[in-house]
Amino acid sequence: MSEPDIQPAAPRAGVLRTAILVEAGIGLLGWAIGIGLGRSPMDFFHWRMVDLIWGVAATVPMLAALAVCLWLPFAPMRRLTRIVREILIPMFQGAHWTQIALISALAGWGEELFFRGVVQYFSQQWLGPLGGLAVASIVFGLAHPLTRTYIVVAAVIGAYLGWLWLTFDNLLVPMVAHGLYDFVVLMWMLRTTPVDAQE
Repeated sequence: MSEPDIQPAAPRAGVLRTAILVEAGIGLLGWAIGIGLGRSPMDFFHWRMVDLIWGVAATVPMLAALAVCLWLPFAPMRRLTRIVREILIPMFQGAHWTQIALISALAGWGEELFFRGVVQYFSQQWLGPLGGLAVASIVFGLAHPLTRTYIVVAAVIGAYLGWLWLTFDNLLVPMVAHGLYDFVVLMWMLRTTPVDAQE
């Protein structure tokens, strides 16, 4: 069963501001929900240089897996890459690298605060660590409904990020890995998409 065609998003004023507000809003929503449920997700964030380094290192397996997926002749991944280029490139066309970095950092902070610090934490209170990891990964995948392939890819990435949190007991590690991965992939796509494909 083929996935429906998705029309590329047209460039529009304020898209960067909107992206910043959305990503920051996800984090603030997670923080507020956590407080409301009795545990702030920021309790799981600790600034440690060694964990910052681990977060950077943890980006490498994700980028390597992406490279392998793009190299393999797997039609759903190739189609997903085309759709992502058609949608994201026009949205971020002309953005300065510092703006991309800010959006990526906020995505890492906000989404990890919400999906790992709230969804995974509170799920594992009832279902145990593996149950919490599974629930958060599935919810993370469903929150990225670009295509069915993207839902699966996002769920796998979510499982990896959740595993990082379980392993290092510090949200800083998945936050850094998530944000840096987003930044590298966005910059790569912006640099490698032909100009005529961006218009």
